[in-house]
Amino acid sequence: METDFFENNRERLSEQLHGAPAIFTAYTEMQRCSDEAWRFEQEANFWYLCGIEEADWQLIIDGNQSILIAPDVSMVSRIFNEHTSMETAQAISGVDRVLSHDEGVRYVTDLASNHSQIYTVFPKNQMDHEFCLNPAQVKLHFRLRKLFKKVHDARPMLHKMRAIKQKPEIMMMRRAINLTRTAFETVKNELPDYTFEYQAQARFSFEFERAGAAHAYDPIVAGGANAVTLHYNSNRAGLKEGELVLMDVGARYGGYSADITRTYAFGDTTERQRAVRAAVKQAKDRIIDLIKPGTPLRDYLEDSDEIMGEALKSLNLYHNEDDFRRYFPHAVSHGLGIETHDPLGQPETFLAGMVLTVEPGIYIPEEHIGVRLEDDILVTESGHDNLSKHLSDEL
Repeated sequence: METDFFENNRERLSEQLHGAPAIFTAYTEMQRCSDEAWRFEQEANFWYLCGIEEADWQLIIDGNQSILIAPDVSMVSRIFNEHTSMETAQAISGVDRVLSHDEGVRYVTDLASNHSQIYTVFPKNQMDHEFCLNPAQVKLHFRLRKLFKKVHDARPMLHKMRAIKQKPEIMMMRRAINLTRTAFETVKNELPDYTFEYQAQARFSFEFERAGAAHAYDPIVAGGANAVTLHYNSNRAGLKEGELVLMDVGARYGGYSADITRTYAFGDTTERQRAVRAAVKQAKDRIIDLIKPGTPLRDYLEDSDEIMGEALKSLNLYHNEDDFRRYFPHAVSHGLGIETHDPLGQPETFLAGMVLTVEPGIYIPEEHIGVRLEDDILVTESGHDNLSKHLSDEL
């Protein structure tokens, strides 16, 4: 992404701060084993504002100037690990200045003597997740509360900004989606020759890596009964003749994600398998047709639920209210962008420039059948554009 993209994002945010300063932190590295960290992935809001993809940097927006604070890096880390120089960080981000860690500490202390309030990105609530959250935002928030009388959450502003994709963002997303499409087509052609789920995963990884992309999330390659586990990603089981194979995979390119799901046949299919796939496909197409600017999100969700209810009834799966979430246990859509589940800014209606997924699925554990189809949809000024429409969704 070009430097002016990050500069423009900071300017747009600064206009909403009304003179108050703001400080944002990169994520920190997380332990993998005794002497190694997991592959680092940056906090989305921080990247959106400066483009730095390294741990422990901080960004200050102070009026009309922006400042990066470099991390305090040990001599051992400098020898063993890659690090972004202050000069490179300034070139990537286009900030006015880059300060050392100690200079940054003093700068923030001086800010507190001149301002009673500051903005930052509040840490997420640990209680809402089943995994350990990155501690960087918690540490920064704790420090700011000691220095400033009032600390405000900048997430609502940033989420509304990120919800409406700019032209460079849409270009990157199209590239990520097209890379994913071509990889899916290759995997589908080769699928009869595979024996294990991991062979499909390996082909996706190869196709992404050779194009300078990476997986946007852990891929799902789920054969047969494995497909009823929504986040199945061990991808180690053997593929069996007569089963369906659900694949949920997306490339990340230039900082932006694709998220596509297809369900393919592995050998001959049964009438029941074909009926479930047909019901999901019809539901997907009908739900996509609901998307246009100005449509209230509440109406969209209600109409989508009605469509899914009809799909379940057509398969004799919907006899009481509990059956709905038993056989369709997840949301039909989510935002897409820097993150695979990108914020939509809590709008009341669809707005042009939003990108979201449409991913109906029907999962029947007692029949060992799981089918999901997922496309990536751009809301346009006059309707919508299915960015993944060129990838066939046939068995």
